[in-house]
Amino acid sequence: MLKVGIVPVTPFAQNCSLVWCDRTMKGAAVDPGGDLDRIRGAIEQVGITLEKVLLTHGHLDHASAAGELAAEAGVPIEGPHEEDEFLIHSLRQQGEAYGFPLYPAFKPSRWLQGGDTVTVGEEVLEVKHCPGHTPGHVVFFHGGSKLAIVGDVLFKGSIGRTDFPRGDHATLIRSITRELWPLGADVTFIPGHGPVSTFGEERRSNPFVADRALAEGI
Repeated sequence: MLKVGIVPVTPFAQNCSLVWCDRTMKGAAVDPGGDLDRIRGAIEQVGITLEKVLLTHGHLDHASAAGELAAEAGVPIEGPHEEDEFLIHSLRQQGEAYGFPLYPAFKPSRWLQGGDTVTVGEEVLEVKHCPGHTPGHVVFFHGGSKLAIVGDVLFKGSIGRTDFPRGDHATLIRSITRELWPLGADVTFIPGHGPVSTFGEERRSNPFVADRALAEGI
C-alpha cells in the first residue's frame, strides 16, 4: 500500500506530502515548497529513502525548494506539465516578490503529461493534467488507495484561484469535473492547503463545484 504524511510548509501553510511504498520504504516528496529542515525531519522520522521529488505546479509555495532537496538527495524531479515551465523559471522572482527564501534554480528531470504514470517504490500513481489554476498543473492519483494529491485545483469547500498568470476559471471547472470526478466519490484528496476531503463531499457541498451548483449555473 501507499502511505502518506502531510508536512505543512512555508508561510502559506502549503501541504507538502510525503508518499512512500510500505514494502520498500522508498518515497517521494510532493511539492516541497520550503522549510526543508521540517521536511528532512519528517523523512528521517518515518525512515523513508527519498527517491524523487514530485511537483503539481510551479508556484513558489509548492516548488521553490525542490531543486535543493533533489540535489542534496541525488534524486530526480518529476512534474509538473511543461506548460508551467515559465513559472519554474520565475521562482526566484516569485520568492523576491513574496519575501521567501531564495533557493537554487532547477529544471525538472521529467515533464509530465496527462496519462503518464510515476512510480514510488513498487507503487504506481496516475498523472492527470488539470489546468486552470496554472496551465501545467497535474494531479497524482493512486487507485489502490483511492487517494489523490491535487495541489491547488480543489480544496475542502473551495477551488483554486484563477487570477494568476494564465489561470482560467472555466478551464479549472472542466478539469475538476472531467478529470477528478470520474475517479470516484470515495476518493480522498489532499489539497495544497487546508484539510483533506473526499470528491463525494465536494460534489455535495462545495459552493463552486457541487453538482447542484453547477446544474444551477452558480
